[in-house]
Amino acid sequence: MYGKVILSMQSPAVAPSVCATGPPLKVYMYDLPPRFHVGMMDHRNDDYNTPVTAENLPRWPNNSGLRKQHSVEYWLMASLLYEGGGEEREAVRVLDPEKADAFFVPFFSSLSFNTHGHTMTDPETEIDRQLQVDVVEMLYKSKYWQKSGGRDHVIPMTHPNAFRFLRQQLNASILIVADFGRYPKSMSTLSKDVVAPYVHVVDSFTDDELPDPFESRTKLLFFRGNTVRKDEGKVRAKLAKILAGYDDVHFERSSPTTEAIKASTQGMRSSKFCLHPAGDTPSSCRLFDAIVSHCVPVIVSDQIELPYEDDIDYSQFSVFFSINEAIQPGYMVDQLRQFPKERWIKMWKQLKNISHHFEFHYPPEKEDAVDMLWRQVKHKLPGVQLAVHRSRRLKIPDWWQRPR
Repeated sequence: MYGKVILSMQSPAVAPSVCATGPPLKVYMYDLPPRFHVGMMDHRNDDYNTPVTAENLPRWPNNSGLRKQHSVEYWLMASLLYEGGGEEREAVRVLDPEKADAFFVPFFSSLSFNTHGHTMTDPETEIDRQLQVDVVEMLYKSKYWQKSGGRDHVIPMTHPNAFRFLRQQLNASILIVADFGRYPKSMSTLSKDVVAPYVHVVDSFTDDELPDPFESRTKLLFFRGNTVRKDEGKVRAKLAKILAGYDDVHFERSSPTTEAIKASTQGMRSSKFCLHPAGDTPSSCRLFDAIVSHCVPVIVSDQIELPYEDDIDYSQFSVFFSINEAIQPGYMVDQLRQFPKERWIKMWKQLKNISHHFEFHYPPEKEDAVDMLWRQVKHKLPGVQLAVHRSRRLKIPDWWQRPR
């Protein structure tokens, strides 16, 4: 069984931090009015026409609740507005589009859904739909979009319902997504798109320096969250029944209130393992909450894709179970109870070593989450150039995929 194979593997060593990859990516950011981005952050501000700069960029609000987890679009935009850092940064803004390696579209499509369209019923969604229409019209008129067919354009869509009306019209671009749960393969794939971490909602564990963290964390396994989910996430309801009755397992159904987030912070910090079953899509914020809490993630999701996986080996600090393994009564708990203390401590040390890659900062910091995401964009560009060059000479596109 897979769980047993994991436990028999040699204990991983703590890997060094990943390294920068050449000169910064030169990114041109479209000049969209604030109603497409920061104008949605504060409805008390009626000034929607003042250009956004590093000086007047509003800070992401501390009281934004779960909206924070989908705020990657904000941090990407903020990183381009910031003018410091120089050659150590993975991406810098250029004001001349002719000098750009890539083009960033600063439309907060996740915040637009959360602000204007979360009911998913008309007419409430009309503002969200119209913003999407306006963005697409602007892009299709741009000579730089036309030049590449949009392939070198970076568009964040981290909420599963972000840009839901017109997303198919952007299927050639580099999309920043949380996972591929709501996208057809014709639109979004790992070969061209970038998987971003959710922005964690629990506080980071910055003083985790106990002499014996294994013994100090008294709970074996922790989960707190919604158990009524769709698709793969239906496993949560099954796990709720299977994991009931264990003294060393905390599995609690909970809504994401401020008090619940505080309770999750404490629960993760006092547990050896944190359960991460699929949600409505294969991933969820819970994984990244566990990472910044230095609680070894237990990932139960057959279709999950993970951020920065070409740079980071998640098996060094995570345990994986298939859904079929996880729903076998007693199996997962037995495997975790047998987990060697020495190996757990190495995973805990590795979590401390890599957790800064999942932190979002302004000003941005070297190898923080935004820096890592721009590095991933950089990795996609050779494939972009191949696709652009081929498109200029092919008479029969993608002929090799046609049946013979």
